Amino acid sequence: MNKHITTRPKTGAAAATTVHNASQRRRWALMSLGAVMLLIGLLFSQVAQANDAVGPRVRLATNMGDIVLELDAKAAPKTVANFIRYVNEKHYDGTIFHRVIDGFMIQGGGYTPDMQQKPTLPPIENEAAEILARGGPRNDVGTIAMARTQDPHSATAQFYINVAKNSFLDFQAKTMRGYGYAAFGRVVEGMEIVNAIKKLPTGPSPAVPRSFPRDVPQETVIIKNATLEK
Repeated sequence: MNKHITTRPKTGAAAATTVHNASQRRRWALMSLGAVMLLIGLLFSQVAQANDAVGPRVRLATNMGDIVLELDAKAAPKTVANFIRYVNEKHYDGTIFHRVIDGFMIQGGGYTPDMQQKPTLPPIENEAAEILARGGPRNDVGTIAMARTQDPHSATAQFYINVAKNSFLDFQAKTMRGYGYAAFGRVVEGMEIVNAIKKLPTGPSPAVPRSFPRDVPQETVIIKNATLEK
């Protein structure tokens, strides 16, 4: 005997419950869709912010390998513009890393292999205070900063790359001793080259030992060329 299952239409309280449940499901579906759209919006926003955060890059091609620097033009506009001008004018091509101190930094951009200093543009304003106020880089491992004399506003072309956390070089106060050194970017490729340079034996300059009696790499590290990548 065949059995037939017959479903009768719901009436009264049962019908009301069914309508209520369907309404709830629609509300949950709309809420879920809204949450997904919000999440997608946040992800796109984060991607856009990340893209905006990427600054110009400069490649230092050395005889030991390439070092790529990402510069923070938003936090350090004057310092970055100055550095890029030297890059574009080929100032760094053929200069050396002339001062290397493991546990501190490697410095270059000012001298030729025979320790002749290259002519420079006028000094720039020290932006160290403004850079920190804008959330820019500090003198941490892998950041690049401007070298200078005791005068806080004497930086021209020479730069250094930190190989240690050198917080004592950061801005403290607008005084001769407290101004600090303006960090304006970081190494994004080639930190292994920086680490190889810092390990080189150092001593007096073979060319001018009286002028440079220590901290000169005994193996010459030449910046063959510096190029702006973007």
